[in-house]
Amino acid sequence: MNSFQLGIVASLACYLAIGWYAGRRVRHLEDFFVAGRNAPTVLILGTLVASFMSTNAFMGEAGMSYQGHAPLVIIMTCFNCVGYIIGAVFFGRYLRRSRALTVPAFFRARFASRRIQMFAGVSIVVGLSAYLLAVTWGMALIITEVTGFSEVAAIILVWVSYTLFTLYSGSRGVILTDTVMFVLFSGIIVVTSFFIVSAAGGWFTAIESLATYADKPGIIAWHGRVGPDVHWQTPFDGLLWATILGLAWGIVVAVSPWQTSRYLMARSEHVVIRSACGALIAMLLLYLVTNFAAATVNLINPNISPAESTMIWVAMNLLPTVLGAVLICGVLAAGLSSASTFLSLVGFSVSHDIFGSGSEQGDSVSGEHPHSAAQLRSARLAMLFVGLSVIGLALLLPRNIYWLTHFAGPLFASSWGVVAFQSIWSSRITESGAFWGMATGFGVNVGMNALAIGGVVKWPVIADPILVGVICSYLAVSFVSRRGSVSQAESDYRIALHVMPSQRGMQTWFVRLWFGPR
Repeated sequence: MNSFQLGIVASLACYLAIGWYAGRRVRHLEDFFVAGRNAPTVLILGTLVASFMSTNAFMGEAGMSYQGHAPLVIIMTCFNCVGYIIGAVFFGRYLRRSRALTVPAFFRARFASRRIQMFAGVSIVVGLSAYLLAVTWGMALIITEVTGFSEVAAIILVWVSYTLFTLYSGSRGVILTDTVMFVLFSGIIVVTSFFIVSAAGGWFTAIESLATYADKPGIIAWHGRVGPDVHWQTPFDGLLWATILGLAWGIVVAVSPWQTSRYLMARSEHVVIRSACGALIAMLLLYLVTNFAAATVNLINPNISPAESTMIWVAMNLLPTVLGAVLICGVLAAGLSSASTFLSLVGFSVSHDIFGSGSEQGDSVSGEHPHSAAQLRSARLAMLFVGLSVIGLALLLPRNIYWLTHFAGPLFASSWGVVAFQSIWSSRITESGAFWGMATGFGVNVGMNALAIGGVVKWPVIADPILVGVICSYLAVSFVSRRGSVSQAESDYRIALHVMPSQRGMQTWFVRLWFGPR
């Protein structure tokens, strides 16, 4: 067994051990679904960043930077990261006040609507199952390239690794392993950047050489490479692309279930705000370091193909063997953290939001739920079923990582974005408006992406399916809500969300009022 194989096996064993440790503390649904609602800032920060940073960040986007587009990737990331603050301040902290077990369960309570909860649950299953499939393929591809394992063996190894600790420990294990993985891939990418810059002649030499790099002119200009031989013809084209995609993914960061569900686990609203601010800083620094390092690799080897394998080439050819193995483990950790989050959320939605009762029966403060053991078994069985479905698709379907990644993530911005914010800030949105707003955004996004992948239409960046879906969702919410009325229960619930917890003993009165037996 070589160093890369040993490192991968050792890291997977470490994550399984952490999951086993966390799983021993799971006693009831709140432990399994929302980690007992007692997670501190460092764990929420770690899981926010780790669940967003998948293999795409260290392969796809690093590959773009190697090709000369690092400035555009960083501009896009700046817009992405603003979504953390907007999401936490204007949605996340109110979501936490609801003390729901899942985000779809919050929508049910807010609009007194089972159909909204089920539709939101179905969208999670569709979107995150596709994302999980893409991440599984991405990790298997890395393992295949660096270890020589067959693709089938690599897919099975990846699936077993993230399924076992997620299945046993639920959210408790996910946030612990996410934080460990966050520390691992953050630390190793910083160390790797120093080796890359040193091999390129040092910081000043590397910056000067990149500024005058003739093979890829403009590689570190504010707009990156532009011209007839690349996708963007002018600096304005590149800036427009980065801005629109950045805004779109900023909405994803603000409302997507794999980000906002982390706030349900937070110990307090202060933790929600602090972790969001920390995630913004950590993401910006990570992207700056990763993408500058990837661009600098041009000075060492300008002929890496495909560009997505840049960091793999660095691990296998530039770093000392031990550090190279750690870098590969770090890239895999980014994928595993996302995969475990996606699997847990899909399993929760299947068992609780779609086929379960969907209500928060019992005392949500103490965590004592009737039939808690049976519901835990149902959640784990649902998670196992989803995992088996994903591995089946991974083994049978042709690999298409790029399309699945860029379809699945933004789906929630189009479907949920408008409804999520208006559920907190609008006194006029009705249950029907919320439902048809979600359905319209979902349908427009899926339809436009289907036409694009089928080669029927090539959408211009200004008509990106994410933003068109958001606009159509807003129009549907406004149109339908004007023709209906808000019920007293919906109005009272929204008003209660805006009362600070300390003003009325939220952990008893609010929970018993809205989530008690009906």
